[in-house]
Amino acid sequence: MLPGVDNAELQCCATVERISATGQTTKRQVIRKAVVTLGRNEFQEMVLRVEDGKVPQSFILREIQLFTRFARDGKSTIRLVPDHIQVLISDCPPDRLRVFLKTLSIKHQAWQQTGKPLGNRAKLLSGLPHSFETISPLQQKDVQKANALREKVNLQPPSKGLQGRDGNKAGGLQVKRQRPDSTESSPVKALHPAKKPVLTLPVARKLSKEQTMVLSAVLSGKNVFFTGSAGTGKSFLLKRIVGSLPPKSTYATASTGVAACHIGGTTLHAFAGIGSGSAPLEQCVDLAQRPGVLQHWTSCRHLIIDEISMVEGEYFDKLEAIARSIKRSTEPFGGIQLIVCGDFLQLPPVSKGKAKFCFQAKSWRKCIHVNMELTDVRRQTDKSFISLLQAVRVGRVTEDVTARLMETAYHTIERDGILATRLCTHKDDVELTNERKLEQLLGAVRVFEAVDSDPQLVKHIDAQSPVGRVLQLKVGAQVMLTKNLDVQRGLVNGARGVVVGFEPGNKGLPRVRFLCGLTEAMKPERWMFKAGGGLYLSRQQLPLKLAWAISIHKSQGMTLDCVEISLSRVFESGQAYVALSRARSLEGLRVMDFDPRVVRADPEVLQFYRRLRKERLLMQASMDEYIERANQENEYR
Repeated sequence: MLPGVDNAELQCCATVERISATGQTTKRQVIRKAVVTLGRNEFQEMVLRVEDGKVPQSFILREIQLFTRFARDGKSTIRLVPDHIQVLISDCPPDRLRVFLKTLSIKHQAWQQTGKPLGNRAKLLSGLPHSFETISPLQQKDVQKANALREKVNLQPPSKGLQGRDGNKAGGLQVKRQRPDSTESSPVKALHPAKKPVLTLPVARKLSKEQTMVLSAVLSGKNVFFTGSAGTGKSFLLKRIVGSLPPKSTYATASTGVAACHIGGTTLHAFAGIGSGSAPLEQCVDLAQRPGVLQHWTSCRHLIIDEISMVEGEYFDKLEAIARSIKRSTEPFGGIQLIVCGDFLQLPPVSKGKAKFCFQAKSWRKCIHVNMELTDVRRQTDKSFISLLQAVRVGRVTEDVTARLMETAYHTIERDGILATRLCTHKDDVELTNERKLEQLLGAVRVFEAVDSDPQLVKHIDAQSPVGRVLQLKVGAQVMLTKNLDVQRGLVNGARGVVVGFEPGNKGLPRVRFLCGLTEAMKPERWMFKAGGGLYLSRQQLPLKLAWAISIHKSQGMTLDCVEISLSRVFESGQAYVALSRARSLEGLRVMDFDPRVVRADPEVLQFYRRLRKERLLMQASMDEYIERANQENEYR
């Protein structure tokens, strides 16, 4: 289960609607700050209680329908079928909502397996006082009972029951299976296409102690900057933070479109609406007050910025001034909570002159309350390789580091027809390499075109999408997975493979053999992107890209199984480190022309990190002293 989350309670906006037999709303009550709780009454019936701080309303959950299509946006509907009542939940942290819905689903089915409802006469004669007790945490026995009921229902002939247009019927609770192209976030995982989905306990990958501290600081309302070397789980933690905050007032952004797509957000420039920010401040304020853009600023209470290292310092200062102007507040950043993430020792801002980092911005120190660093590397497991990468990160290349990297030039890392992906410093080199290699393959080319939600905004989609509008493939094409499909089986973002054939039929889907040993037919996946004015865009395409070569910029956030690097054209500080740290292991890495002179770390960044660590050590020392003094006082008492 998710740590620190009460699976049976939500704090959200709730709308209670009474509906007619034809589905028309006859009465509506909107509760902006509601507490929705799952519990049991004095007769052990499942009850949904909605509180507005005054008189709580309780609804017995006999036969229900769940509408979960927009759960990712913190929205869902629980319909009480026989009572003609529905509770609309909105502005709820998506992670909490997901677990709440799954708890409701499993508990309801388990109750149906064992529950014996009393009639109204029996209830009146019982004389039991009214009571409400919050439902107990999910147990494995609840899951077993729920699955036993589902098996029993599967064996019975289908019955005609009230079924919502996209709802999940419960009474038996029938959780809707997702379509392959659906973006619906169903609370139940479908494991068998021919049967009802098998229910499982909600389990989330545990946060490390460091990550938990960052999340706690964010949920306490502090402005947080957290950093860490490549592979320390920064993007993973950001996704958990996004899922823990109310969607209506939270904006997830990043300095690049690909990074924004990773966390389900938009680019910082699209959010801000001031273009490059080169105009004078007064003009930038006017641009930010345009219809559509202004709504971002006025509704934003939590602003997340990923890949902060690529955001220019003066641009950050302008955003801070714009926020104060629009919010009419003297507080830093207009009182908006900032959650900022990135590694300044990776890629710097793109600038014609000398780049100014965000930590050099005038408003940085007054905006950021807490600086935290993740140190637990999860991408690589070889301690000696981690140590080598840490040395490269800070620009310290010893003779031993040089020798080990030069030795990799002789590594044979090709296996099962899967070649190494070459990381390039320039985008033009990537396109030329992939086009030439594809042309050299024998056989017919297959063309797969994406389906975009709005072809008029294809440039906007291209900027954020990890897959192209057109994908050309042949048998033998080197490809890379661009989405996590099945982490446990190794089908992860960055997994390498080769096209071994195409499925028969009109669609002719490609069959790909991956390094992890699996051969899979690739089906189209859908990516959602946020655009201006609350608009959602989408692209449906095969989750593949050609992988003879990829740019260092596009590789950020990826873990590559076999990678070949040419560092002769490195032109930025941190670029060599970003390239080398994409490799999962030293054995899967080949550096063609290593020269220690290309490994550079910006001196001002190094000074910033030294100061950050010094402040952290001083804070830790004062905290230890405070705890020791408190312990001594307790002993004295």
